[in-house]
Amino acid sequence: MSALAEIERKVKEAKRAVEQIGYSAEPVSAKKFYDYMTCEIFSDDVTTLHDVLDNEFLMIHEFVEISELKKRGRAIDKRVIVESPKTVIYEAYFAALEWELKYALSKNDCSWVEKRLETHRSSVLMDDPNLPKELRPQGEAIYKRFKRLIRRSA
Repeated sequence: MSALAEIERKVKEAKRAVEQIGYSAEPVSAKKFYDYMTCEIFSDDVTTLHDVLDNEFLMIHEFVEISELKKRGRAIDKRVIVESPKTVIYEAYFAALEWELKYALSKNDCSWVEKRLETHRSSVLMDDPNLPKELRPQGEAIYKRFKRLIRRSA
């Protein structure tokens, strides 16, 4: 199977999965997904395309992030992240994180939610110089809400 064919299959699976829990998705092609996953970034994120393709939760995250950028009028290309306002990028990231965590909870995978919340806390809330100050409360609210949800599930 070609790389684009694999991406296309995974994108369709992610779209179907997230729509089943209530997300209204924009169309995302395999080519646009690839472009987004290999585009220029301003952070030190080391997640690779293969990491994402091998993990259903990360697929949900990246799929929703792309969909949210499209909803905000951004063209998905190799420079979308570096050429978009940081508020737009972080709003899309927060939406993607929420849907990823909702999906993980729908699969009863509290350990994934815990892991991702810790990553969110340490790499975004505590150590991200690019996070717009006005969006910090939104990022903190996501952290607190999902921490409460997994405590209830335990």
